[in-house]
Amino acid sequence: MTPDRREAIVSYMANQLPRLDQIFAALADPTRRAIVMRLCAGEASVGELADPFDMALPSFMKHVHVLELSGLVQSEKSGRVRTCRLSPDALVGAEDWFQQQRAIWEARLDRFEAYVMKLKKEKERAAAMRSSKKTNKTTKRKGTE
Repeated sequence: MTPDRREAIVSYMANQLPRLDQIFAALADPTRRAIVMRLCAGEASVGELADPFDMALPSFMKHVHVLELSGLVQSEKSGRVRTCRLSPDALVGAEDWFQQQRAIWEARLDRFEAYVMKLKKEKERAAAMRSSKKTNKTTKRKGTE
């Protein structure tokens, strides 16, 4: 990766960190992850979303509010019904972050593998040298007798 490219990525990621923090904090809770999973199937009213959970509606609404603040969920109220839908664009920053982390770790693993292979070759060479020295000593002894 070129230095210019690395600086652009670091700059982009630094600008995205507060947003990523919100997204990861929102997804850290199993209730909110379940809400997001349900919304993957399509929009739903708050009542429909809250139905499977054993909690008061005001407590459930706090979860919806956190998801809205993170940008993962959008909602609109029509009369007495609030309908929620997933906003998948919010996950683009998280996806970019995961791709960057994956590239970093794959590069580290590649370097580690190269290092292990180098050590293995050095060990094989050393073993071959020891074997060669033993063979030479044995040959010299037989020749002098």
